[in-house]
Amino acid sequence: MVDLKSLIRSIPDYPKPGIIFRDVTTLLGHAEGFQQAIAGLAEPFRDKGVQAVAGVEARGFILGGAVADRLGCGFVPIRKKGKLPWKTIGQEYTLEYGVDVIEIHEDAIAQGERILIVDDLIATGGTATAAAKLITRSGGTIVGATFIIDLPDLGGSALLKQHGCNGHALVAFEGH
Repeated sequence: MVDLKSLIRSIPDYPKPGIIFRDVTTLLGHAEGFQQAIAGLAEPFRDKGVQAVAGVEARGFILGGAVADRLGCGFVPIRKKGKLPWKTIGQEYTLEYGVDVIEIHEDAIAQGERILIVDDLIATGGTATAAAKLITRSGGTIVGATFIIDLPDLGGSALLKQHGCNGHALVAFEGH
Protein backbone atom coordinates (compact mmCIF):
# COMPACT_ATOMS: atom_id res chain seq x y z
CA MET A 1 0.00 0.00 0.00
CA VAL A 2 1.19 3.45 -0.92
CA ASP A 3 0.83 6.35 1.53
CA LEU A 4 -1.40 8.55 -0.64
CA LYS A 5 -0.95 11.58 1.59
CA SER A 6 2.79 11.50 0.96
CA LEU A 7 2.15 11.71 -2.80
CA ILE A 8 0.20 14.97 -2.54
CA ARG A 9 2.34 18.09 -2.93
CA SER A 10 1.62 20.98 -0.58
CA ILE A 11 2.29 24.42 -2.04
CA PRO A 12 2.30 27.27 0.50
CA ASP A 13 0.81 30.68 -0.32
CA TYR A 14 -0.98 29.55 -3.48
CA PRO A 15 -3.21 30.92 -4.92
CA LYS A 16 -2.82 33.62 -2.26
CA PRO A 17 -0.88 34.18 0.96
CA GLY A 18 -1.96 31.97 3.85
CA ILE A 19 -3.41 29.20 1.67
CA ILE A 20 -1.72 25.81 1.32
CA PHE A 21 -2.67 24.33 -2.05
CA ARG A 22 -2.97 20.54 -2.06
CA ASP A 23 -1.76 19.42 -5.49
CA VAL A 24 -2.88 15.93 -6.57
CA THR A 25 -0.97 16.00 -9.86
CA THR A 26 1.97 14.36 -8.10
CA LEU A 27 -0.31 11.53 -6.98
CA LEU A 28 -1.79 11.22 -10.50
CA GLY A 29 1.72 10.81 -11.91
CA HIS A 30 2.53 7.90 -9.58
CA ALA A 31 1.15 4.74 -11.23
CA GLU A 32 0.61 2.68 -8.09
CA GLY A 33 -0.69 5.68 -6.13
CA PHE A 34 -3.11 6.62 -8.91
CA GLN A 35 -4.46 3.07 -9.15
CA GLN A 36 -4.84 2.86 -5.38
CA ALA A 37 -6.64 6.21 -5.28
CA ILE A 38 -9.11 5.19 -8.00
CA ALA A 39 -9.81 1.92 -6.20
CA GLY A 40 -10.29 3.80 -2.92
CA LEU A 41 -12.67 6.30 -4.49
CA ALA A 42 -14.77 3.61 -6.17
CA GLU A 43 -14.86 0.76 -3.64
CA PRO A 44 -17.34 2.21 -1.09
CA PHE A 45 -19.85 2.64 -3.94
CA ARG A 46 -19.32 -0.68 -5.76
CA ASP A 47 -22.62 -2.15 -4.51
CA LYS A 48 -24.64 1.08 -4.41
CA GLY A 49 -26.15 0.84 -7.89
CA VAL A 50 -24.22 3.79 -9.35
CA GLN A 51 -25.42 4.39 -12.92
CA ALA A 52 -23.19 7.37 -13.72
CA VAL A 53 -20.32 9.31 -12.23
CA ALA A 54 -20.45 13.12 -12.33
CA GLY A 55 -16.95 14.61 -12.39
CA VAL A 56 -16.37 18.26 -11.59
CA GLU A 57 -14.03 20.20 -13.90
CA ALA A 58 -11.11 19.67 -14.20
CA ARG A 59 -9.41 17.12 -11.92
CA GLY A 60 -12.81 15.51 -11.35
CA PHE A 61 -12.76 14.59 -15.05
CA ILE A 62 -9.54 12.61 -14.66
CA LEU A 63 -10.66 10.89 -11.49
CA GLY A 64 -14.32 10.55 -12.43
CA GLY A 65 -13.61 8.92 -15.77
CA ALA A 66 -11.41 6.32 -14.09
CA VAL A 67 -13.96 5.72 -11.31
CA ALA A 68 -16.76 5.34 -13.90
CA ASP A 69 -14.65 2.77 -15.73
CA ARG A 70 -13.99 0.92 -12.47
CA LEU A 71 -17.73 0.91 -11.61
CA GLY A 72 -18.79 0.00 -15.17
CA CYS A 73 -21.00 3.04 -15.65
CA GLY A 74 -21.24 6.26 -17.65
CA PHE A 75 -19.68 9.66 -17.01
CA VAL A 76 -21.31 13.12 -16.80
CA PRO A 77 -19.01 16.16 -17.05
CA ILE A 78 -19.84 19.11 -14.81
CA ARG A 79 -18.25 22.15 -16.42
CA LYS A 80 -17.82 25.84 -15.83
CA LYS A 81 -20.40 28.06 -17.51
CA GLY A 82 -20.17 28.33 -21.27
CA LYS A 83 -17.95 25.29 -21.87
CA LEU A 84 -20.57 22.73 -22.94
CA PRO A 85 -21.77 22.75 -26.57
CA TRP A 86 -25.43 21.75 -26.07
CA LYS A 87 -28.40 23.04 -24.08
CA THR A 88 -27.45 23.26 -20.42
CA ILE A 89 -28.79 23.84 -16.96
CA GLY A 90 -26.65 25.69 -14.44
CA GLN A 91 -26.21 26.14 -10.73
CA GLU A 92 -24.70 29.19 -9.06
CA TYR A 93 -22.44 28.87 -6.06
CA THR A 94 -20.58 31.37 -3.90
CA LEU A 95 -16.83 31.79 -3.90
CA GLU A 96 -14.68 33.94 -1.61
CA TYR A 97 -14.58 36.60 -4.31
CA GLY A 98 -18.00 36.33 -5.93
CA VAL A 99 -20.33 33.90 -7.66
CA ASP A 100 -19.61 31.23 -10.26
CA VAL A 101 -21.77 28.80 -12.22
CA ILE A 102 -21.36 25.14 -13.14
CA GLU A 103 -23.42 23.43 -15.83
CA ILE A 104 -24.37 20.06 -17.29
CA HIS A 105 -26.19 19.20 -20.49
CA GLU A 106 -29.92 19.24 -19.86
CA ASP A 107 -30.20 15.65 -21.10
CA ALA A 108 -27.12 14.29 -19.29
CA ILE A 109 -29.02 12.63 -16.44
CA ALA A 110 -32.13 10.47 -16.73
CA GLN A 111 -34.95 10.81 -14.20
CA GLY A 112 -34.02 8.78 -11.12
CA GLU A 113 -30.53 7.91 -12.39
CA ARG A 114 -28.18 7.08 -9.52
CA ILE A 115 -25.20 9.48 -9.59
CA LEU A 116 -21.87 9.52 -7.74
CA ILE A 117 -20.06 12.89 -7.53
CA VAL A 118 -16.27 12.76 -7.89
CA ASP A 119 -13.70 15.50 -7.38
CA ASP A 120 -10.15 15.76 -6.11
CA LEU A 121 -10.82 17.82 -3.00
CA ILE A 122 -13.57 19.15 -0.78
CA ALA A 123 -12.81 22.39 1.05
CA THR A 124 -15.70 24.78 1.78
CA GLY A 125 -18.13 22.56 -0.11
CA GLY A 126 -19.42 25.24 -2.48
CA THR A 127 -18.66 23.40 -5.69
CA ALA A 128 -19.69 19.98 -4.39
CA THR A 129 -22.96 21.32 -2.99
CA ALA A 130 -23.67 23.10 -6.28
CA ALA A 131 -22.99 19.84 -8.13
CA ALA A 132 -25.40 18.00 -5.82
CA LYS A 133 -28.10 20.62 -6.38
CA LEU A 134 -27.56 20.50 -10.14
CA ILE A 135 -27.86 16.71 -10.22
CA THR A 136 -31.01 16.79 -8.11
CA ARG A 137 -32.54 19.51 -10.30
CA SER A 138 -31.76 17.33 -13.32
CA GLY A 139 -33.78 14.47 -11.86
CA GLY A 140 -30.85 12.41 -10.63
CA THR A 141 -30.54 10.64 -7.30
CA ILE A 142 -27.25 11.26 -5.51
CA VAL A 143 -25.60 8.10 -4.21
CA GLY A 144 -22.76 10.02 -2.55
CA ALA A 145 -19.65 12.05 -3.22
CA THR A 146 -16.05 10.86 -3.17
CA PHE A 147 -12.83 12.86 -2.96
CA ILE A 148 -9.14 12.20 -2.58
CA ILE A 149 -8.74 15.05 -0.05
CA ASP A 150 -10.94 16.52 2.65
CA LEU A 151 -10.01 19.78 4.38
CA PRO A 152 -12.31 19.25 7.40
CA ASP A 153 -11.47 22.58 9.05
CA LEU A 154 -13.22 24.35 6.16
CA GLY A 155 -16.52 22.51 6.75
CA GLY A 156 -17.30 21.31 3.23
CA SER A 157 -18.08 17.72 4.16
CA ALA A 158 -20.44 18.88 6.91
CA LEU A 159 -22.17 21.27 4.47
CA LEU A 160 -22.55 18.53 1.89
CA LYS A 161 -24.06 16.24 4.52
CA GLN A 162 -26.56 18.98 5.48
CA HIS A 163 -27.73 18.83 1.87
CA GLY A 164 -28.34 15.08 2.15
CA CYS A 165 -25.14 13.89 0.49
CA ASN A 166 -22.64 11.72 2.33
CA GLY A 167 -19.05 12.40 1.41
CA HIS A 168 -16.11 10.00 1.43
CA ALA A 169 -12.44 11.07 1.32
CA LEU A 170 -9.22 9.08 1.19
CA VAL A 171 -7.09 11.52 3.20
CA ALA A 172 -7.59 14.65 5.28
CA PHE A 173 -5.35 17.66 5.83
CA GLU A 174 -5.91 19.92 8.81
CA GLY A 175 -5.94 23.67 8.25
CA HIS A 176 -6.43 25.44 4.94
